[in-house]
Amino acid sequence: MITNLKIIWNTILMAFQELRVNRMRTFLSLLGITIGIFCIIAVGASTDSLENNIRTQVNALGSDVIYIQKWSWGGGNGPYEWWKFLNRPEPTYREFQSLQSKTKAADKLAFVYTVNNQRIDYGDNYLQGITMMAVTQDFGGMQDLKIQSGRYFSPNETNGNTAVAIVGAKIWQPFFLTPEAALGKTIELQGHRLRIIGALQAYGQSMVDAFLYDEMIILPFFTSREIIDERSQGIDPMIMVKARPGVSMDELTGEVRGEMRALRRLQPRQEDNFALNQLSMITGNLEKMFSVISVSGDAIGIFALIVGVFGIANIMFVTVKERTSMIGLKKAIGAKQNIILLEFLIEAIILCIIGALIGIGLVYLLTFALTHQFHFTVYLSATNIIHGILFAVISGIVAGIIPAWFASRMDPVVAIRS
Repeated sequence: MITNLKIIWNTILMAFQELRVNRMRTFLSLLGITIGIFCIIAVGASTDSLENNIRTQVNALGSDVIYIQKWSWGGGNGPYEWWKFLNRPEPTYREFQSLQSKTKAADKLAFVYTVNNQRIDYGDNYLQGITMMAVTQDFGGMQDLKIQSGRYFSPNETNGNTAVAIVGAKIWQPFFLTPEAALGKTIELQGHRLRIIGALQAYGQSMVDAFLYDEMIILPFFTSREIIDERSQGIDPMIMVKARPGVSMDELTGEVRGEMRALRRLQPRQEDNFALNQLSMITGNLEKMFSVISVSGDAIGIFALIVGVFGIANIMFVTVKERTSMIGLKKAIGAKQNIILLEFLIEAIILCIIGALIGIGLVYLLTFALTHQFHFTVYLSATNIIHGILFAVISGIVAGIIPAWFASRMDPVVAIRS
């Protein structure tokens, strides 16, 4: 046993010595393995990071929230039937009030509408392209509003038509530089003076852009109604319904659908004239896309690995040829066929593991750069690293098995003479 371990250890040392002596040959042989492992791990890290970021964003926006709207977010597997949605009535504040009093499966409800392309003035300066959002009181408890400085609306402010506002980063940054400096300042929206009581932190770009908070000014519902009524042309109001703890989305959806049909007096055979949207409708399509990307990346990586395997097999055949006399001497002094076989297999596996480690290192540098450059968290999981090393070991076995078999089957007399 000790003798076998010594032989294996000497084989490992000899493999590293060969790598140092034939650096160019080693580099060219490892290139295919490195590229293949890099592709597989990079795609795995990217898709895992995208999925993790999307799930985090969905949880922040409310994975247990139903959005009652005129327009559906998805048209199913067929074409988007926009003509069906065009003449639907908009959700109304009265429907919101009725659902608020009747829906037992709901924990919180909010009435929300947005108006795009607004102008905000502060002194002699102004901003255009801002979105005004009107919300009722429960909105703050349904969404993960990251208020960096200040606070959310009080019930008195929401119900009392108070001229207050919460602003996004693209509003307070150009006007006031810091969120703290924005508090208490008065800005104007369509001639209405609004006092800032809260400033949101910068959200950045999101894969699930349900609300673009950075460029929003959020107002209490009754305050915004004085500026732009939700019944105006082109406004798309919605009712948000959050499930009670322990209530499934199917149960909540069934109850909300029944209440809305009753409110709109729809007959049993009539189709719904409203949409019950959920964020899972968006993320489901995105996850399918990520699955396709992952499979495509794995296919590219496997093709690169095949090229790498041929490269490693080639260098192993050359190595066997160079060490023919040494193989003969080892067999002449009693080395068994399985030891010779194991020696060359280990050397091939080491070559592939080195290529895998280089590929993993390149992926780590890439994830570090992307995370700091684009403020998008990309991480390299232990699972992806293990997969990469496992692929490398399998590649080493496949690449080295035939040359190792030829080496182990050599006749010692012929080998020594050569």
